[in-house]
Amino acid sequence: MPKFVIERDIPGAGKLSPGELKSISQKSCGVLSSLGPSVQWVHSYVTEDRIYCVYHAKDESLVRRHAELGGFPANRIARVMSIIDPTTAE
Repeated sequence: MPKFVIERDIPGAGKLSPGELKSISQKSCGVLSSLGPSVQWVHSYVTEDRIYCVYHAKDESLVRRHAELGGFPANRIARVMSIIDPTTAE
């Protein structure tokens, strides 16, 4: 399945409490469950004012639908074309 990176503008994201992050995660998982196996959350990075999420999805429309149903912003969605890391230089 294609991989996507979703950038969510959420002012103060870095100050969300563990309880708030748990609640957001539970909401996301509930929506994903209703959408079926064609969209999967891999993990997310929480920064000061944004959350960057990595998803596997059949297509971008499923990522957008997850955001709509969950009430999450999806300010930018980009399909991952390649992955590189330090071993790429070898």
